[in-house]
Amino acid sequence: MLQQTRVETVIPYYERFLARFPTVESLALADEEDVLREWAGLGYYARARNLHRAAAAVVREHGGALPASAESLAALPGVGRYTVGALRSIAWDQRAAVVDGNVKRVLARVSGRRAPSDAELWALAESLVPERAPGDWNQALMELGATLCTPRKPACPSCPVEASCAARRLGDPESFPAPRKRAAVRVVRAVAGLLSRRGRVLLVRRPGTGLLAGLWELPFAESGDAQELSRALRERTGISTVPGASLGRVRHKFTHRDWTLEVVALGDSGGRLARGRRAEARFCSPAERARLPLSALAKKALALQRPM
Repeated sequence: MLQQTRVETVIPYYERFLARFPTVESLALADEEDVLREWAGLGYYARARNLHRAAAAVVREHGGALPASAESLAALPGVGRYTVGALRSIAWDQRAAVVDGNVKRVLARVSGRRAPSDAELWALAESLVPERAPGDWNQALMELGATLCTPRKPACPSCPVEASCAARRLGDPESFPAPRKRAAVRVVRAVAGLLSRRGRVLLVRRPGTGLLAGLWELPFAESGDAQELSRALRERTGISTVPGASLGRVRHKFTHRDWTLEVVALGDSGGRLARGRRAEARFCSPAERARLPLSALAKKALALQRPM
């Protein structure tokens, strides 16, 4: 949960998640939809799906006990080099490095490397990990970067390694490491449709891969064309609609996407959900919606629904 997400945001999700899935077995046996619902709002949903698959693999292949070897850990879904190092050093007191964004910044500044490669930083991190208490060492490095050696206005006078820091000696620690070019943010203007029958709103499920995979939302067209939305909805579900008045717009920013979603009322022209489509489209009451994993964008869009 802490990957790409701040501690204060994670804590309530972490507590609810463990209350809902207190053991690896309970997580492994859970339906993916339940797992995504508990994760909804944290973003980066591939983490939740990988955690779910990893739990299943631990139960199936390791008798419910997390393996301690680097090779077995790395074979679990969603477990990369960082997670392997964190688990080995913190959970099993094995000598292994951990390199996250905070550690990269600390190492770049201490070593005076303005544009180090990931390979260089990992090699440096591995050379520094002590035999004794490697987990404490790794957590201290991460905490140093999070609290003192910050990207802007680092608290150098309070830093325990100030005397050894090359970037401090050069007088410009903020320039270490040099910022990497960020991917351009894609601006998306889409349209979503709100169709209600007897107090129930039509929701559809996103594909199993890609952005917000597996989550439920209002039917939408990324083209922003309401007529195209109606055509696509009929092909997908068998339900005919006519685009109506705009209910408003919502905006939501993802890592590399800036979404503006116009929500329109859909007039009901008849038709039934095609047989076998309930797994990917259904009419839901407010209570039923509360049991589905909805993205923050979907919740914003649903908030525009007008009272009947």
